[in-house]
Amino acid sequence: MTRVPKRLGRIRRPWRLVAETSTVLIAVVVAFPLYWMVLSAFKPASEVQSDQPRPWTLNPSLDAFRRVFEQQDFGRYFLNSLLVAGAVVIASALIAFLAATAVTRFRFRFRTTLLVMFLTAQMVPIEALTIPMFFLMRDVDALNTLYSLILPHIAFSLPFAIWMLRGFVKAVPEALEEQAFIDGASRTRFLWQILFPLVLPGLVATSVFSFISTWNDFLFAKSFIISATENSTLPMALLVFFDTETPDWGGVMAGSTIMTIPVLIFFVAVQRRLVSGLGGAVKD
Repeated sequence: MTRVPKRLGRIRRPWRLVAETSTVLIAVVVAFPLYWMVLSAFKPASEVQSDQPRPWTLNPSLDAFRRVFEQQDFGRYFLNSLLVAGAVVIASALIAFLAATAVTRFRFRFRTTLLVMFLTAQMVPIEALTIPMFFLMRDVDALNTLYSLILPHIAFSLPFAIWMLRGFVKAVPEALEEQAFIDGASRTRFLWQILFPLVLPGLVATSVFSFISTWNDFLFAKSFIISATENSTLPMALLVFFDTETPDWGGVMAGSTIMTIPVLIFFVAVQRRLVSGLGGAVKD
């Protein structure tokens, strides 16, 4: 058994300590805004608006949450956000899976051009396309409907999802497909019963990004939902607590905390497949 020299061990330990300390500091910096949001949601209004903020409270209160739930149609806004995010996740995952399979397994004209277009679409900022998207939604009579939120998010989620899933589809050996055909499986059966389970971790990873971007969307909701307030989503509901003179920061933080809960639940539910999916993407 080879023994590590003591001098080498002494050299490595300080660097390991520095790396662990840096990791903890980064984690604290990243988690502190989330902690402050939850803390402010439970603080009394007097402490939230205090000139001397403290990173704790001795008098927790649920008044901010009460004001949020007493807001008119808050439950409807929650269901609208859930419906939009769910539709985007399901539709973008299925379309991206089929598209990634097509551009990976088949050879056709303009295939490379199509892939370059997918890559280029990721470079265009969403803000630059908001006004053209507004006129497009107006022309198809989709303004003030949930379709005006679902369709753009599907379109913006697909390029990233297709590029990521290409690696997972490519990692499946073609010999496996040939063996399935020899055993009598049709292309459709191979696609959904063999290939789909193998690339499922990648689908989960892309679905997380699609869900988070759609759930937290404010730009499209503000631009495309103009007068039909019954089709508003949760980010729009937070505008009620913003007042130019006396904004209700406790209500804002309580509403933001409630908005975070579904994201955490979704993340925890797919955590195992998400880790394997991101690992497969990095490996590819």
